[in-house]
Amino acid sequence: MTELRIENLREALEQRSAPTVGLWNRLEGRPRTTDFDRALRAEVRDPLWMLTRQWQMGEFRGADAGSPVTATYSVVASPPTRFRPTDGAVEPLPADRPLETIAERRALPFAFGADRISFDLRLAIGRRWMKLVGRNLLLNLISLNVRQKYIARYPIALPDPAVDADTPRVAHPEVWSTMQAIAGRRMDGYEFYLDLKRGRPAYEGISGLLGLHRDELTKLGRRLVDWFDTLIDQPTENPTTHTGNTTWDPARLEHRFSVAAGTPGGAEKVLTAREYPGGTLDWHAFSVDPTGPLGGTTTPPAALNRTVFPAPVRFSGMPLPRWWAVEDGRTNFAAVRPDSTDLARLIFLEFALVYSNDWFRLPCDLPVGTLASIRGLAVTDVFGRKLWITPAGSGDDADWQRWSMFTLDTIGDASIAADTDLLLPPSVPKIAEGPVLEEVALVRDESANMVWGVEQTVRLATGEPRRGSEVAAEILAHRLRLHPPADPPPAVAPVAYEAMNSVPENWIPFIPVHVPGQNRKIRLQRAAMPGVVDGLPVRARTSLLREGFDQGRPYFVHEEEVSQTGTGVTVAYNRTRWRNGRVSVWLAAHRTPGRGEASSGLAFDFLTDTAPPSGGGG
Repeated sequence: MTELRIENLREALEQRSAPTVGLWNRLEGRPRTTDFDRALRAEVRDPLWMLTRQWQMGEFRGADAGSPVTATYSVVASPPTRFRPTDGAVEPLPADRPLETIAERRALPFAFGADRISFDLRLAIGRRWMKLVGRNLLLNLISLNVRQKYIARYPIALPDPAVDADTPRVAHPEVWSTMQAIAGRRMDGYEFYLDLKRGRPAYEGISGLLGLHRDELTKLGRRLVDWFDTLIDQPTENPTTHTGNTTWDPARLEHRFSVAAGTPGGAEKVLTAREYPGGTLDWHAFSVDPTGPLGGTTTPPAALNRTVFPAPVRFSGMPLPRWWAVEDGRTNFAAVRPDSTDLARLIFLEFALVYSNDWFRLPCDLPVGTLASIRGLAVTDVFGRKLWITPAGSGDDADWQRWSMFTLDTIGDASIAADTDLLLPPSVPKIAEGPVLEEVALVRDESANMVWGVEQTVRLATGEPRRGSEVAAEILAHRLRLHPPADPPPAVAPVAYEAMNSVPENWIPFIPVHVPGQNRKIRLQRAAMPGVVDGLPVRARTSLLREGFDQGRPYFVHEEEVSQTGTGVTVAYNRTRWRNGRVSVWLAAHRTPGRGEASSGLAFDFLTDTAPPSGGGG
């Protein structure tokens, strides 16, 4: 091992060429008696103790400086005004709701292919329309007749237990009983809502109405559309793809989006969240994106100039500068035993025990949802001198020795100036999350050398969540009743060969495929297992794993996103209240840590025991 020798210690410390922790934080005496009277007197005849105490308090290191008295700063705070999802269209960022609503909202699924789902929302919209019609004075006399006509115009059909296509609505007892109760008695409000959004009049298909009745129904139709649009936030339609402008990246299993705010120079600064799993949105989810502006407003924000009084930083257990002061014993920093590699704890102790008396704080009130930039800070000390303070985190963004807190990094490896702005995202501290409607666990199966998407929680057609294994078992049992398997031929041997066994139908396989143009890099593609009844591919029952299925597109997941411990994704409704009192409700997907590997039990080319042939042999 080569010995590290530092010839010029002063130069090494100034240039930080060999960074290390070489400070003594605290000197503690070791008493030899229970009487502390003599020790507390601090007699002058103990010069070694006094010299040591002076060295510990830094009295031998003189500095031509004074304590701060006043501080004047200029800060510019600009709110983000533009929003762009992943590879989506740029749209204005609304200021009447938190950013989590815009960043996490996903479209409400009302159908899986030809199968209608979310009957709870369909009934809620229809019930709202019936109340609007019944409360109208002009339509009150004919309201019963109008209601029946709307039920006939937008019916909810009764499923047929003998038809395979109606299996999702008749295989589960609670869903089947609900469908029997509402079929022919309630209207499908979502289909009526879609007709209104397409521009069809509310009275279309309803006979026996006068001109005044049609005008009233048109007004009520607009009220119904506005009510449902504000009830649950959904992504705006992408004008290019005519799909929801959502931030969810199904290949990365996370949200990706960008916001932009104006700068004092009139330009636009873009902040991108590249790996937001959902849940809590804070400043550390963003990075400065130097690719270019989003095309928002470039009006320079106004500067806020204030003169304040600095206050020393105080915290429980900090060392006190006075000799006769008794420190707070509730926090004993001397009892902290950090490991030699625990740098975060070492830095914390260094601040708490050595430099805590050198920190001051300045009051600065900033509104939530702004990007703040300090244009200047001047401090006046007790001697009347004015000092210009520069940001501690300034310098080259790629400099590994640069350290700061609450600042944003810049995307890329280019040698550019570090960004020292402070982001206060328009987020909320508390969000109420509803019951999990969908839950998928992506796990690795080393025995089968595959990745599985296990649908642990599935949303039924009526909107309630149900365990995925129970849903798969009930559907399989119903299909076996419709198509009972033929009796197997009599066994002619004590064993039988099977090419492959079956796995539960809530296990969706993902197989590795080559990335186009790559020979070694792979990604995971959604596949399908053959059904037990008819051998047809088993379809996923969650919107997470049906990505692109109803549009005829394959679904790929990056291979590195499914680690050895796996990963999970949940879908649930979120609800919160913004500072203006507005309630926001949205459907969001959150990524969660995995729970380890799993085994599907899939096997190929094996022998099974059979019943012995009838009859006997001598």
